[in-house]
Amino acid sequence: MYKLENYITGHWITGDGEGQTLFNAVTGETVAAASTKGLDFKSITDYARQTGNPALRKMTFHQRGNMLKALALHLRNHLEKFYAISYMTGATKADSWVDIEGGIGNLFANASLRRKFPDEIFCIDGESHNLSRNNTFMGTHILVPREGVAIHINAFNFPVWGMLEKIAVNLLAGMPAIVKPATVTSYLTEAVVREIIASKILPEGALQLICGSAGDLLDHTRSQDVVTFTGSATTGLMLKSNPRILAESVPFNMEADSLNCMVLGTDVQPGMPEWDIFIKEIRKEMTLKAGQRCTGVRRIFVPENKMEEAWKAIAASLSQTTIGNPLNEKVRMGSLAGQSQRSEVKEQVQKLLAGSQMIYGSLDSVNVVDADPVRGAFMSPVLLMNESPWAPAAGYESNPSHEVEAFGPVSTIMPYKDMEEAIALSKLGKGSLCTTIVTADHGIARQYVIGAATHHGRILVLNNECAKESTGHGSPLPLLVHGGPGRAGGGEEMGGLRGVKHYLQRTALQGSPDSITSITNVYQVHAKGKDSGIHPFKKYYEELQVGDQILTPKRKITGEDIDRFAALSGDHFYAHIRTTDFNGTMFEQQVAHGYFIMSVAAGLFVDSYEKNPVLLNYGIDELRFTKPVYPGAEIYIRFTCKEKLPSDRRVVEKPEDFKRGDDIDKGIVKWLVEMLDNTDDPVVGIATILTMVARKQPS
Repeated sequence: MYKLENYITGHWITGDGEGQTLFNAVTGETVAAASTKGLDFKSITDYARQTGNPALRKMTFHQRGNMLKALALHLRNHLEKFYAISYMTGATKADSWVDIEGGIGNLFANASLRRKFPDEIFCIDGESHNLSRNNTFMGTHILVPREGVAIHINAFNFPVWGMLEKIAVNLLAGMPAIVKPATVTSYLTEAVVREIIASKILPEGALQLICGSAGDLLDHTRSQDVVTFTGSATTGLMLKSNPRILAESVPFNMEADSLNCMVLGTDVQPGMPEWDIFIKEIRKEMTLKAGQRCTGVRRIFVPENKMEEAWKAIAASLSQTTIGNPLNEKVRMGSLAGQSQRSEVKEQVQKLLAGSQMIYGSLDSVNVVDADPVRGAFMSPVLLMNESPWAPAAGYESNPSHEVEAFGPVSTIMPYKDMEEAIALSKLGKGSLCTTIVTADHGIARQYVIGAATHHGRILVLNNECAKESTGHGSPLPLLVHGGPGRAGGGEEMGGLRGVKHYLQRTALQGSPDSITSITNVYQVHAKGKDSGIHPFKKYYEELQVGDQILTPKRKITGEDIDRFAALSGDHFYAHIRTTDFNGTMFEQQVAHGYFIMSVAAGLFVDSYEKNPVLLNYGIDELRFTKPVYPGAEIYIRFTCKEKLPSDRRVVEKPEDFKRGDDIDKGIVKWLVEMLDNTDDPVVGIATILTMVARKQPS
């Protein structure tokens, strides 16, 4: 029997003893065994901190992002191998696509986030603040990679996605990872990690894998580490309460039980597109991955006058689902991940039946295609009905429908009177990862969103406008938060930049503008500029330095200038017309258009009629006009190189895809534009402009 190996301290190592036997969820045949017995977990964490962490911390955000992109491209070349193994977990092709290609998609998505960061090993976070009267003392915040290791304890349902969505974030942040997948499906995780390690794309120590028990791993955590957990709330609480984690204040991000719900709006009637969308979405969420999704729909809320029509429509839809061997192309729902998972789901259903009745499905039998329903971990979809969602069940202090999660193809339909009651019922789950409202009425959607948002990590408003392109109720996305309050664990995963910041230390930085400019390599207002005698627009990307600065000549603004700009632009706002009676307004007299002043600024800082390294201006950020400019004012510009960012050269595989400029190697430069006049309070406007600047030498 094949024994899974652990990748630790730079080597593939098997644990001692026979280990835990792992089975094919479809056939019941033995797949492998897994053991971590005999492993030195302290040495594993030390190796991550001493080897993986320094290697990643030396890399810039852009280098780490490109590393993720390279890894995603590599894994995409091995899809066939991963799919073949995934079928043994009971997953259909559609299930596997979410797990495997969805996980790889997370790598791509997080790789693209590098563009939101500087080409540095750390970054500034948020605004800078002047802290002194004479502009000599300021403060800002920086984010630096933590010096520890990210420990990921993952669930069995998504052995690929669950790993990749987490490590993509910590690797971009500059932290190594130790991954402990749920043992029952760890054979798929091991196969993917083997390809990752074989690629040699990650620096040594950046990723370690343990297949089996976590042993005393958490006993070796330190304050610089981060722990994430996906699984039951009971297990999560136990892990979170580890004395070492408490003593060291180790950040602990948890995704736990979640009684997610879907609500049919009071406006939706049979025959409406939204009715069909609702029924289809319920069936999908109950059967995809055999309901083994942390975001699966566990509670269904329907207006009380539509209950019978709704449950009969859902039951009819479920009856069309073909269950069986995922390798059979007719099959739409595979098995649960294993016999123990099936047994646990059935136990939870029995608890739910204390307050509900079964209206579709069976716990005792299931019709399957191309498989043995006994040897395989197959189960019929089960639809329950609870007609009294507020009443405690016999023998219970509360209603099990809002307390018990059956982690499989199981949902409970319940009635509600009005939207306020639907909102209140949604909250009885004590916090969830996601909820969906299906409605064609934007007013109903607003009412539900505002009322329910406190108790749910994500809300999908589903209607005929977006249904065709919607990713659906149960699909977390890398750029949006995945997590939820209360029962759902209280944590956040992914979420774009927010997710990356979870692995970074935020530190307040104070000092002079010159000091902070020098430290961060981002120009700070009131720092000293550097005039090299060469106009910045005549310098290539490599030649430019942060702080390169010029002061332009002055230009007097006249009433005729303002009149001409009004005529040219069509902007005849009353403040720009000299004959306006300005009594009762904010202005003393005719005032120049803000966009005219910005245009004047460009005319002052742009140099020469000849081609130069500046290729184009592609945007303005943070444009502000701070005071009126009247005729007679003399305007000049302080123009400073604020920040430099690398730009990836677009890869053109086909000649017909070539776009003008693809052959030019370039970078991005941000410039601070301060628009000044000849008064004691000189700033009339400020902006950041973005340009593409050619490189002198290919990068």
